[in-house]
Amino acid sequence: MPLIPKVYPPRCPFCDELIDPPQELVSSNFEFPLGVCKNCGAVYVYDFTGYHQGAAFVEALLFACNEDWDLAWGLLPEEDYVEAVLDNYDGISHKIVVGGGHEGRKVRGKLLFLRLHDDVQEVTAQGVKEKAKELVVKEVTPKRSARFSKRLVENLVKEEKWDELLALAQEDTRVIPALQRLLYAVDEQFRWQAIYALGQVCSFYLKRRPDIVTKLLHNILYARSDTAASCWGALGAAAEIISQNPKFLKNFIPSFVSFFLDDSARQEVLWGIGRIAQVDLEAVKKAVPALYKLVTDPDPTIRGHAAWCLGIFKEKPAKPLLEDLLKDQIKIKIFIDHKLQEVTIAKLAKEAIKAIKGE
Repeated sequence: MPLIPKVYPPRCPFCDELIDPPQELVSSNFEFPLGVCKNCGAVYVYDFTGYHQGAAFVEALLFACNEDWDLAWGLLPEEDYVEAVLDNYDGISHKIVVGGGHEGRKVRGKLLFLRLHDDVQEVTAQGVKEKAKELVVKEVTPKRSARFSKRLVENLVKEEKWDELLALAQEDTRVIPALQRLLYAVDEQFRWQAIYALGQVCSFYLKRRPDIVTKLLHNILYARSDTAASCWGALGAAAEIISQNPKFLKNFIPSFVSFFLDDSARQEVLWGIGRIAQVDLEAVKKAVPALYKLVTDPDPTIRGHAAWCLGIFKEKPAKPLLEDLLKDQIKIKIFIDHKLQEVTIAKLAKEAIKAIKGE
C-alpha cells in the first residue's frame, strides 16, 4: 500500500507555537517569504524548492538583525543564535506533509528558523516587529526584458560589449544566472571573460540589490565545496565579485581563502588573492606568508601566480626570492588586465620587482 501522508500545521521548533504562513515583505530586498513567531520572536524563511537553504539562511539572519549587515556577519551560531529546519512544508496549504506529495503536488519546501539569543534579540526585536507589520502576500515580479536571451548574454561577453551587458542587466535580473552558466565554458579565455563580466554586473547590483550578490556568492562557494556540482570558474568568479567591494563582502573572504587547502583550487585562489589585493591589500593580508612558500613551488603555475601576488603586495623581503626567478623562462597563463595572457615566470618576477621598487 502507498504511504499515506501525515498532514499537520507547522509550529515553531523553539517554543511550539503555531506560526502564520510566511509572506513577502513590502518594499524590501528580501527574495524569500518570511515570518516571525509571535511567541518567542524567532524568524523563519520559506525555501519552496528546498535547494537554496544557504541563501535562505542569509535572509533569515539579516531579517532577524533588522537588516544590520555588520551585526549579522559578526554573530556566531550557538553563541549568538540557534537554527532549526522544518522539512516537507507545503506553502499552498500551509501544512507539514510527511510521506511525499499532497493533493497531487510534490512537497519539497523547507522552513528555516533562526532565533537570536535574548541579549542580541533585545537590540533588534523592535525593528523586526515593525517590519513584520509590512508582511503581506504579494506577487514577486523579477525585472524582465523582452530582448533578454542567453544567447545575447553570451554574444555580449564574447564581443566584450560591457556597456551593453550592464544595460541589459539593469533591465533583467536573469543576466546573472546566464553569466553563471558561462563559468562552465570549455574555452578558458571565454570563461575568464565571463568571470570579468560577472564582476561588472555584480558591481552594479551591489549598489541596488546586494542580496542578489550575496546569494550568488553563497551558491558559488557552496557549489565549489561540492566538487560534483562545481564549475571550473567558480573561485575566480567569487574573487572577482568580492573585489568589487571587499569591505562589504569581507565575510566571504575567509571561506574563499580556505580553498588554499585544496591542491586543485590553489591557482584560482592565488589569482583571487591578487585580484582582491589590487583593491584592498588589508582584506587578504593574512595570505602573504603563504606566498613566500609558494613562490618556490615546483608547479610553475603556482610560483608564477605567487610572484605576481607578491608584486601587488609590494613585499620588499620577497625581492631575493623573485630575483631567483628572473631566469625562469617557463610560460604560464594568467588573467591580467582583463585578458588571459601567456607570460614567462621571469617576466612576472621582473614586473613584481619593479612594483616593489615603486617603478
